[in-house]
Amino acid sequence: GGVPKGLPALVKALRMQEKARGAGFDWEKPEQVWEKVQENLNELHIEVESKESAEKIEGEFGDLLFALINYGRFIGINPENALEKTNQKFLRRFNYMEEKITSGGKSLADCKLDEMDVFWNEAKKKGL
Repeated sequence: GGVPKGLPALVKALRMQEKARGAGFDWEKPEQVWEKVQENLNELHIEVESKESAEKIEGEFGDLLFALINYGRFIGINPENALEKTNQKFLRRFNYMEEKITSGGKSLADCKLDEMDVFWNEAKKKGL
């Protein structure tokens, strides 16, 4: 209780985990949470490989995200901030790659992935 239903799912997961911690329902060490992340990743992989049920795959994917958010909480990382920083980093690198390709007279649609990777890796080396 006490977690607004209208929150974005990522923030809601973090708040629910914080509430559970306040009630004494929490892991003791970050290593335990990391093991849960690995367990959930393996379970997702098994479901994806089985190709039996999109609903089960979605459930396992959600479990993995929930475990990652919990691990972030345990190591002092705000998952919302971390994801937004990664979104911005992706955008900077993608824009760099697109600019390099179009300045060479091509479009992204004309390039193969390995051609794009050259500029993507260049952007990474530049710290973008």
